[in-house]
Amino acid sequence: MDVLSDAITAMRAGRPESFLTAVSAPWGLRFAASDGAGFHIILQGSCWLLPGDGSAPFMLGPGDVVFRPDGRGHGIADDPATPLTDVVQEPDGSWIIRGELPRNTGPTTVVLCGAYRLSRTRAHPLLTALPGLVHLPARIGAHRELRAAVDLLGGELEHPGPGTDAVVPALLDTLLLYILRACLHDQAEGAATGWAAALADPAVASAVHAIHDRPAHPWTVEELGAGAGLSRAAFARRFSTTVGQPPLTYLTWWRMTLAGRLLTTTEAPLRAIAQQCGYSSEFTFVRAFTRAYGTPPGRYRKAALTSV
Repeated sequence: MDVLSDAITAMRAGRPESFLTAVSAPWGLRFAASDGAGFHIILQGSCWLLPGDGSAPFMLGPGDVVFRPDGRGHGIADDPATPLTDVVQEPDGSWIIRGELPRNTGPTTVVLCGAYRLSRTRAHPLLTALPGLVHLPARIGAHRELRAAVDLLGGELEHPGPGTDAVVPALLDTLLLYILRACLHDQAEGAATGWAAALADPAVASAVHAIHDRPAHPWTVEELGAGAGLSRAAFARRFSTTVGQPPLTYLTWWRMTLAGRLLTTTEAPLRAIAQQCGYSSEFTFVRAFTRAYGTPPGRYRKAALTSV
């Protein structure tokens, strides 16, 4: 898989959920803080985003996308002064508006809202480096794939049919990828450091992709640098500057992240997982895993299974 797909898979902790709502002014909805990430897409009309972090509210128009990777509580409303009604997520993932909104006669806004259940225990730095609030305003010709995914998801929620229960989660996954692509694309313009810059830099990106494609390979800085067409020193400096950590430190981090995922999603024995993650000895793997997670892999797997 590519780096972006890997980053999402490493954090995934459950099925994404969404809902479509049409509200007439005056109206206001409050979303509590969560461990995941959420989004709002304005399909019709307009509203105000109340960030909940002390920053000023700002207006959203048709086609605007707001992504909240930090899970901070926030609100949306027809006007910043309108009282907010709580929106809560049930244990089964469904969303309910706590208390009925009054039947108003003002302008109508149609909003597509959704949330992704993500684990932040081994969050990929590609995601944690994003701003706490991302606003992707509608612009003619910009992010066409994202707009197409929005249209498909909105249409499926507005007119459910056979297979809707299967297609909506797939469309939500697709939407998340396109949102993150758009974020990275916008960040890459003029960026000298960070993951957007790293993936836009052919030398650094080739090394990162090599690490993700072959985590078990005994990589050296010299080999990664040669693959990028750079000397050892030049590559190490370039990688550390853009990614924020040396190449072999990132390699170890990714191996441990992959190990955690394999422990919780497969029944593979420790020896097999150790080999997949580049450790020839199970003892060496257990020691490295314990150092990274603060608990041995067997205990980590058991705790993950009992928490389901």
